[in-house]
Amino acid sequence: MSATNRSQLINKLFKVAKKNYAPVSPVSSRGVLDHMLYACFLENSQYIAADEAFARLEQNYFDWNEVRVTTTTELAESMKGVADAEAAAIALKKTLHGVFETYYKFDIDFLKKENLRKTVQQFGKFRGVSPFIVYYSAQTALGGHFIPVDQALINLMAVLGVISEAEAEKNQIPGLERAIPKTKGIEFASVAHQLAADYHKSPFNKD
Repeated sequence: MSATNRSQLINKLFKVAKKNYAPVSPVSSRGVLDHMLYACFLENSQYIAADEAFARLEQNYFDWNEVRVTTTTELAESMKGVADAEAAAIALKKTLHGVFETYYKFDIDFLKKENLRKTVQQFGKFRGVSPFIVYYSAQTALGGHFIPVDQALINLMAVLGVISEAEAEKNQIPGLERAIPKTKGIEFASVAHQLAADYHKSPFNKD
């Protein structure tokens, strides 16, 4: 598929999604780590489910270190409502371990002043931390032009013909950041994510 045709399909999806979903702005008061942890809940899930899971986590645990040493099974109990509670719990623990083992602390807001590309590369080295979590954090917390892509969005793009089967298998949406300008990045990511999460939950629903 040509870059032009792909860009047209992506923007058509954007137009449809904007008609059906209201954009959700990132919570400005959250720190870099908070955005990363929130992304663990948001992956393949709707915002309301992620919001509720994140709130329960803050209510049930004293600090992030307590969360880090809590079992996956216990954490998953607090995450009911997200697309895959066990996967979210695993991602949460691996994210916390990756941050702590790299920076030896959980306050990593200093990264906002560091080189963006190097920070994203470092996040990508955390074992078990998905590209969605890395790019959601880079977009919302660090101000980069990265559009977070999860399996739900890959599946939606594939069924709409935006990407090929081979690209879907590689979890790639070539040209996505070129088709959507940075000024529209958060809005696109938000509404496209909601559409994809609904499709992921009910792929055969024709409504």
